[in-house]
Amino acid sequence: MLYTKPVKIRAKILFVALPLLTVAVVMVGVASYLLAAASVNRLAVEFFTFMAEEITNYADSQWNLLVENNAVGNPFMEDAAKQAVENFSHSILRSDTQAVFALDKTGGIAMQTGPAQLDELELAGLLGYVEEARRQFITIKAGGTIRAAYTIPFGPFSWQIFVTEERSRFYGRVEDIFKTSAGILVGTLLAGTLILLIMARYLTKPIEGVVKTIQQIIDSNDLNKTVPVFYKDEVGQLSTTFNQMLGIISAAYEQMKQYAFDAAIAQKREMKIRNVFQLYVPKDVINEVFANPEKMLVGNNRDVAVLFSDIRSFTTISETMAPEDLVNSLNRYFSLMVNIIVEKEGVVDKYIGDAIMAIFGAPIAHKNDCLSSVAAGLEMMRSLEEFNKNQIAAGAPEFRIGVGINYGMVTVGNIGCDKKMNYTVIGDAVNLASRLEGLTKQYKEPVLFAESIYQKVCQDLPCRLIDRVAVKGKTKGVPIFTSRLKLTKKEEELWKYHNEAANLYYEQRFQEALAAFERASNVTPEDLLARRFIERCKALIENPPPLDWDGVEIMHEK
Repeated sequence: MLYTKPVKIRAKILFVALPLLTVAVVMVGVASYLLAAASVNRLAVEFFTFMAEEITNYADSQWNLLVENNAVGNPFMEDAAKQAVENFSHSILRSDTQAVFALDKTGGIAMQTGPAQLDELELAGLLGYVEEARRQFITIKAGGTIRAAYTIPFGPFSWQIFVTEERSRFYGRVEDIFKTSAGILVGTLLAGTLILLIMARYLTKPIEGVVKTIQQIIDSNDLNKTVPVFYKDEVGQLSTTFNQMLGIISAAYEQMKQYAFDAAIAQKREMKIRNVFQLYVPKDVINEVFANPEKMLVGNNRDVAVLFSDIRSFTTISETMAPEDLVNSLNRYFSLMVNIIVEKEGVVDKYIGDAIMAIFGAPIAHKNDCLSSVAAGLEMMRSLEEFNKNQIAAGAPEFRIGVGINYGMVTVGNIGCDKKMNYTVIGDAVNLASRLEGLTKQYKEPVLFAESIYQKVCQDLPCRLIDRVAVKGKTKGVPIFTSRLKLTKKEEELWKYHNEAANLYYEQRFQEALAAFERASNVTPEDLLARRFIERCKALIENPPPLDWDGVEIMHEK
């Protein structure tokens, strides 16, 4: 970067020298202020302590008189003793601004002398010192002024005594020292700045000619100009070297322009390729191919979330719509669904007819890929409601979809041959996600996901155990779940009872599970899942299962 204004070099000199000067002056001023404040503070503590102890000593003598005369508990005698203490407190005041008062254990004024008349807010602020009931030097607000005070408890009368003086009477001189130090600092900085500017001007003047000539070269693109050499010093050597460099740059300038032109053409060509292929291949994959083209056929294993969605009865829908209307509806539907997937940092792997396959976690893994996949599925359901409103308004049939999601290890990569490739994922986890999407029809639930997803999202989203199933091609059962972005109060109650009942069911406590499922069904009688489990419980109560029963339902494609 070229500095065109010499003042910037001067600024650097100021930035180095002024802080040093400022620190020195500030340290002297702060040291003076702290020393004076410490001295005044020590004198104030000694003064207030003396007065407070005089008052408590006198109060002790009054209390001892009461004790000696068996007058403790006599209201008249105690009031006389307290009045004597108040008179003594008034007699030892040494200025018109001093004040002494005492608060009882409730925070009320028990004794007061001097100009400070406390209001309710000020009394409330002092209540904490009454409760502490200990000696301490403090700053308080009394009578509308800030006062230095020493507070001391007097147990026989249950008093907390405060001996006060306006703070300015003690610390006024200290504040004058602070103001004087601030004035000295400002004056020193102004004088130092002026001297430094004069010196900087003298030091940077030879460089101004160099900078001026360089700026002319930049403005005019005339490489034939030369920098004047003022002195035979370091700046002069810089000027001579720069003039030599200009000759080399001038010779290479035409070649650089050609390189720049070729680079611009290549960049435009690359952007055009990216824009075209981004319609077919995820953007992150394109970036990876351009960055590492030699690795484009190499796959890798990683954990990802796989989402399948499918339109229910699409064949029936297509038969009732004109081709152009069907295409328009599909395009609007895919646009909505794909936007949601992309917003949740997912990648649309492929369209399988009217179905969508998306992956979360490849080619780039994110912190919450499982949560993003479930949120995408639920958001797809919410957006589908708006889509169907437009369908109904246009006289077109509504779309109904199911979403299945699974999380697990898959093989990720560009799979195919040199004539046709597809960036995709393959593996058992992909197949299970597809099977879960198919199960949404049987369970009448729009979104289903496997236990691997549940373990990642159960702390962030409400989840409901749907069943334990063994899908086609599998003998081992897996728990499946559903979720909502937000539950109604009735759904919260239903899901709570259902999950409790499901735990009892899989523990083979069928009688208790039946009662719990019936309680859930009473909350929402139309809930199909609760009724299904009620029927299972009744059947298992009549015909108990073997000891190794695991509750897994063998599912068959319909």
